[in-house]
Amino acid sequence: MTPFQPKRRQLVYTVGGALALTLLGCNQREQAMITLYTFGDSILDCGHYNEFGVHPGQLLVQNDDRLFPDFKGQDLASRSSARLEHRAYDGATVTRLPAQTQGLRVEGTALALITVGGNDLLQGLIQDTGAGITTFATALDTFVQQLPIRPVLLGNVYDPTLGDDSRNFSGVDPAIARKNLQRMNTAIQQIATRYGQLVDLHAHFLQGDPSWFTATIEPSLRGASEIRRAFLPFVLS
Repeated sequence: MTPFQPKRRQLVYTVGGALALTLLGCNQREQAMITLYTFGDSILDCGHYNEFGVHPGQLLVQNDDRLFPDFKGQDLASRSSARLEHRAYDGATVTRLPAQTQGLRVEGTALALITVGGNDLLQGLIQDTGAGITTFATALDTFVQQLPIRPVLLGNVYDPTLGDDSRNFSGVDPAIARKNLQRMNTAIQQIATRYGQLVDLHAHFLQGDPSWFTATIEPSLRGASEIRRAFLPFVLS
């Protein structure tokens, strides 16, 4: 039997088809789904504090071009397929973080955003004189270490008084309150350095104004966008 000898045109089709499949495979890998997970408190779960139900995780996955035209194209969806798994909830403290991972199944490319500490301060650590913040740090370290998601972006705690003692709402001596806020943020920074990246919400919000807040301490619509702004460079990189 005469050996099969493909004609030149057949070879072109064969090679071209293989190349097309290779390119398709590359494109599918480039378009692999990215899942953004949010854990923590109202810094990330602040949608019910504005009339549009907007929170930072939503804006990081897909910007609302009508509300924030300056951020058009600056989101995960503009670069790849992306989805949000929003697990943060208003009022959470560090001891409630493990419950937010219930049923968690991580597949494919993922990154985690975590904000916690503000409610722990309000529930007593703002006037801590002992080992309270150390206990907080141990609990947070354990949670982040065991979280099956990398990278981790860990936000610290902002100061809703914007550094102005006349706006103090806590009833605690501002000097004591600021010292413990600093202690907490130092602990958060150390944990972020071990497992991921610190997002310095504290420094960013000191450049803001009262319009960034609602209900005294919660992020307003503008505040939600500013939290997004602080996380955005790390999310997109």
